[in-house]
Amino acid sequence: QLQLVESGGALVQPGGSLRLSCAPSGFAVGDYAIGWFRRDPGKELEGVSCISRNGNYINYEDSVKGRFILSRDTAKNTVYLQMNNLKPEDTAIYYCAADRNAWSDFCTALPRDSQQYEFWGQGTQVTVSS
Repeated sequence: QLQLVESGGALVQPGGSLRLSCAPSGFAVGDYAIGWFRRDPGKELEGVSCISRNGNYINYEDSVKGRFILSRDTAKNTVYLQMNNLKPEDTAIYYCAADRNAWSDFCTALPRDSQQYEFWGQGTQVTVSS
């Protein structure tokens, strides 16, 4: 069964850091584009970041540029989202998703493209509050 499992969400103070993990089961991270999205209850889905299938292209949405870092460890078959200088507006449920039909050297984390992602994790809660 193909699935994604996120972990690492927690309550953190503003300015703090967290690292989220996305571990696929049943497929290799290198065979899919992996995207991170987030949703705060009552708000629309927001794109965060993505990495292409070949790992050579990483995209960040403007709201997280310079603060978040996406990386991939193919040996551990895991994608990481390092989140630094967290702000209250980063509070949301974070989801990772996999797109097997993406171009090898491109990915998109735009909300309008989220439907391209076939597999989604259950989400992990990130709360930024003092």
